[in-house]
Amino acid sequence: MELWFTEKQTPSFGITAKIKQTYVNEKTEYQDLAMVETEEFGNMLVLDGMVMTTVKDEFVYHEMVAHPALNTHPNPKKVLVVGGGDGGVVREVIKHPEVEKVVLVEIDGKVIEYSKKYLPEIAGKLDEPNVEVLVNDGYMHILEHKNKYDVIMVDSTEPVGPAAPLFESGFYQGIYEALKDDGIFVAQTDNPWFKADLIRKVNQDVKEIFPIVRVYGANIPTYPSGLWTFTLGSKKYDPLEADETQIPEMDTKYYSPRLHKAAFVLPKFVEDLIK
Repeated sequence: MELWFTEKQTPSFGITAKIKQTYVNEKTEYQDLAMVETEEFGNMLVLDGMVMTTVKDEFVYHEMVAHPALNTHPNPKKVLVVGGGDGGVVREVIKHPEVEKVVLVEIDGKVIEYSKKYLPEIAGKLDEPNVEVLVNDGYMHILEHKNKYDVIMVDSTEPVGPAAPLFESGFYQGIYEALKDDGIFVAQTDNPWFKADLIRKVNQDVKEIFPIVRVYGANIPTYPSGLWTFTLGSKKYDPLEADETQIPEMDTKYYSPRLHKAAFVLPKFVEDLIK
């Protein structure tokens, strides 16, 4: 008998994958968590019925959360990652030698536990000496740490359940205050095909707080529609003014110095969303 997993990305559209085996299927304190092995994408983490990451395509998302911001800021010594318990963003952040400390704040410790066990390719750097892992509420952590971070990265699920407050304007104000005077933040902001209103609202909210706001995109096959957006807010540095010749070649599969500015060139219908 064949077993298939389907994520209903809208009430009338979904993505489906053939499952080889199920490792975990449990309800944690915060959400429904499943870890499965798929035939096409390898091991897959699913939260509340939504695909969070897979071994095959995870590098796109994690590289694009981390590197545009870190290659825009001239000296990002201290970085905060909110969410991201699978460890992929942390793995990318510590590729930058100027980063002295990465703090990961994940609300659900089970995500960290099972990612270490079933996604070692992604979570394998969480025990590095310059990484601090906190099982805590990222929203509260930000409110309690003013003027502390050079870069803040919000690696959240979609805006439901425990991640819902991470898409509110008050959260972005808290991020602004937790950043140093020249700080940068970046958040994943879903897809323009099904969540156009969300992208528009986040962009408006961030523009009310940060002087420089840029939206960029990437192709991630297992995420709704395959076209994913990220929103970057900066107090001082514009990613479009970064000198590509000064961006080092890194051990990446998607991001490159050539892609840095190109990622900010959006399809016209996405540009129209954020005018």
